[in-house]
Amino acid sequence: MSEVLHRRDLLTPQRIEYGWYVLDVGGIGVTTGLALTVPLEDDRLPGQVVSSRPSGFPSAEVDDIHVVGPGNWIDAAGEAHSEPRLIELSVSPAPVGLSAEVAVHHDIWAWFDFAGTPHPDVYQRNAPRLAAALEELNSVLGVRGEPGEATYFGSATNFGIATPDALDDGVGPSVMDRI
Repeated sequence: MSEVLHRRDLLTPQRIEYGWYVLDVGGIGVTTGLALTVPLEDDRLPGQVVSSRPSGFPSAEVDDIHVVGPGNWIDAAGEAHSEPRLIELSVSPAPVGLSAEVAVHHDIWAWFDFAGTPHPDVYQRNAPRLAAALEELNSVLGVRGEPGEATYFGSATNFGIATPDALDDGVGPSVMDRI
């Protein structure tokens, strides 16, 4: 998954972060951050993760794994800008089954910025990259991703962010009161 996002310059993995839980107890409140000194596909990485288990919890298991790093977004003039955690990728190895999540928290994927101003050039330079990555992830994983729940900031679609209806003056809803 990270390879798909990396090829589109949306996520350059630099570290992984993961919590720990104890079966039948729950989360233990310990989070580990591990710098990626080897690639994610390196056979040594799972051993490094297990070796970082908190010594006070010998039966602890890895909770959600977050792949952390910057990605590049492109402004209206076509200039790329590095942004920490542009895309958030997490995988859950829960005993009930694997699941993964791709999350975004920026207005560059939407037709309107957070103030409600249309920014079609920014949208056209970024939203298609996200859509192509999500489409490829569906193909690579062999499943169709499910959009997450709507938030105050927007609603996910299968391949991006839904465009809300414009107000009478052509602007979108402002969400600046929550930023």
